Amino acid sequence: MAEYSVLIGGKAGEGINTAGLSIAGLFSRLGYRTYMYFDYPSLIRGGHNFAIIRASDRTVGAHRTPVDVLLAFDQNSIDNHRQRIHSGTTVIYDASQVVRAEGYGLPLDAIVKEEKAPPITKNSAMLGALSRVGGIGREILDDVLRATVPAKHLEANLRVSGRGYDAAGEVFTVEPLDAPALPVLTGNEVTGLGLVHGGLDTYVAYPMTPSSSILHFLANRAEDLAIKVIHPENEIGVILMALGLAYAGEKTAVGTSGGGFCLMTESLSLAGMSEIPVTIVMGQRPGPSTGIPTYTAQGDLHFVLNAGQGEFPRLVVAPGDLEEAYAWSATALMLSWRYQVPAIVLTDKTLGEGAYSFDFGAVATPPDHEPVLWDGAGEYRRYARTENGVSPLAFPGREGAVVKATSYAHDEAGFTTEESEEVIELQEMRFRKGESLNAELATYPAVKTYGARNSGTTIICWGSEKWACIEAAEEFGARVVQPLVLAPFPARQWKEAMIGAGRVVCVENNATGQFARLLRQHGFDPGRPILKYDGRPFAVDELAARLGEVFA
Repeated sequence: MAEYSVLIGGKAGEGINTAGLSIAGLFSRLGYRTYMYFDYPSLIRGGHNFAIIRASDRTVGAHRTPVDVLLAFDQNSIDNHRQRIHSGTTVIYDASQVVRAEGYGLPLDAIVKEEKAPPITKNSAMLGALSRVGGIGREILDDVLRATVPAKHLEANLRVSGRGYDAAGEVFTVEPLDAPALPVLTGNEVTGLGLVHGGLDTYVAYPMTPSSSILHFLANRAEDLAIKVIHPENEIGVILMALGLAYAGEKTAVGTSGGGFCLMTESLSLAGMSEIPVTIVMGQRPGPSTGIPTYTAQGDLHFVLNAGQGEFPRLVVAPGDLEEAYAWSATALMLSWRYQVPAIVLTDKTLGEGAYSFDFGAVATPPDHEPVLWDGAGEYRRYARTENGVSPLAFPGREGAVVKATSYAHDEAGFTTEESEEVIELQEMRFRKGESLNAELATYPAVKTYGARNSGTTIICWGSEKWACIEAAEEFGARVVQPLVLAPFPARQWKEAMIGAGRVVCVENNATGQFARLLRQHGFDPGRPILKYDGRPFAVDELAARLGEVFA
């Protein structure tokens, strides 16, 4: 297997994320499948940022601890990562800042001064040195820079990258693969594109890490995508504006994280009672409260499953990679409108801000679903009682229709009621709608499995831990079971997937085993827990070591 891992580190404000994406693009240009993990503190300047870029001849979606090349803009980028350095690691460092290192020292301050280039172009010098160390030709490096650097800065970056290239020597050779170059996108970008595929008209959001970049990505492309993007004053304004737009017939989605979702919960109940569809992208990060806002966690599962007062159906999905993020974001939005329920796409910082090779051809394109619309016959009743629990929709301005929306218990026309029989009928109508949604989801791949059914060992995981589990499982000949739908829980598919499970472990990025608790609620044994709750995702080798302890 051809595989390389590169770490680039420096201070916030030095363009580490952008440089990491350029490195991923360089490997992608050669046919490799890439994944980038980006680690940064909640600082605008200073601190220590780093990105790990992993490139392989097969699909990857998690990082490993050892690296083949370390690019260091400062001393911390070496000192903080000594455990990643091994006998085969090549270190390339800024000799202007690093005082203790062995490898290729580049006088970056002098290079940019001599080339009359801005300081940010130091990244291109590092990219040039990396290319030389990996035996990658200058023409390929130049192509990547031409594709990513704005025209007004291109010549300076080409000059500086050439200086970096000439300052290093070839250590190994990254052979081009006979595979197409795939685009490198983040989970948030692909989630946004999935929403558009699902029919998105308007995206409404207030910035909150790790979901902020959906707002930025869609806003920058709103005209090309034929959508509207709105940034209200706070999260309460976000969800209420989204519900108002949906009431008027606009397919709307919002994005937030745990703290913002807290502010949205009253309106989530409003959506449940008024049966106004809305899709919420909820990117998890460690709490409680502000927590560590730029890191990752899977700690909000039960919050999302139970948010809002009262009982009403909801759809909760948890994609594990880009292809799933695209398909299930689209599906969530369409099913939200088909069944007039809130839908929640549960992601986290690892998936949302991680960058992956995106193979659109591997996406299981969801079937198109249009909402059930009023046919115009007779008197319009917004909450008409139906066998499947779904009332036909009409929107304000439709001739012959008075369209009610209310937070109160109501009759078929939408007028407030407190009559016992009507309240019971309304609640049972909502339950029928949830049952109809569950029946349709039974036709979807709501649970996935990887590996041989008769392996005798099964690893359960959900969300972004998918690829770390798949790779680590290979070392033990184990099987992986991954749910994509968390509510309504696909009990029948789960039961079938767990036949012959043997020894079972449940891997989660939280401290209490939240998915394990959900499994117990549905009568399933989650096995032994393997938990990580320091704000970082599992590295493949780290998880393999933990599995080895359990399986010993």
